[in-house]
Amino acid sequence: MPVIVVTGTGTEIGKTVVTAAVAAAALGAGRDVAVLKPAQTGVGAGEPGDVAEVARLAGAVTPAELARFPEPLAPGTAARRAGLAPVRPGRIAEAAGKLAAEHDLVLVEGAGGLLVRLDDEGATLADAAALMGAPVLVVTTAGLGTLNVSELTARELRRRELDCLGMVIGSWPDRPGLAERCNVADLPAVTGLPLLGAVPQGAGALPPDAFRHAAGDWLAPSLGGRWDAEAFALAVGTAG
Repeated sequence: MPVIVVTGTGTEIGKTVVTAAVAAAALGAGRDVAVLKPAQTGVGAGEPGDVAEVARLAGAVTPAELARFPEPLAPGTAARRAGLAPVRPGRIAEAAGKLAAEHDLVLVEGAGGLLVRLDDEGATLADAAALMGAPVLVVTTAGLGTLNVSELTARELRRRELDCLGMVIGSWPDRPGLAERCNVADLPAVTGLPLLGAVPQGAGALPPDAFRHAAGDWLAPSLGGRWDAEAFALAVGTAG
């Protein structure tokens, strides 16, 4: 798996922190890691974006950003409003391929969800994943409403015949309620995808050393960690 595409079921759900955790686990195992953000929106010139945040938390990754648009909108809309060229799937695949030639792992972090438009023609991150032949990792939420959007994302991945590694909960609350606890069992059941981790709420605010030390506790072995879905379900008291 030289390239993994990290997408989500929405925005502001923890994709960057999950990307940083996967990067930290890989770095801890001695792998060379690059992180590619095809389109950074809502951040001005000279301001730190998502790739900088991944590097701050995870450590010595190779950062790459293809385009930056100042307004916090879908990349296609933000590019059009800024009068700038959009980032198309072919360019993403080309950039990821070049990074993969020099690194053990390339993490491609999308903006928003799987079908957020990259341009006015309707290209999406899913199209880029197909060009790369890269597996997708889905970051989802823990609470009420997650089952619908998670299942829709899983169905679209299958419709496009894209390989999906599984799901990671991007922000697991300190005090999970009934919905969160039920969803630990229901998410894999309704999506058909394995649950591969749960990142604690506020993990991005940890000091970098603490974040790197703990990252493996939040991720399953297939992502370089030691998190166990069955043990997690027992610990949180998954409701039947």
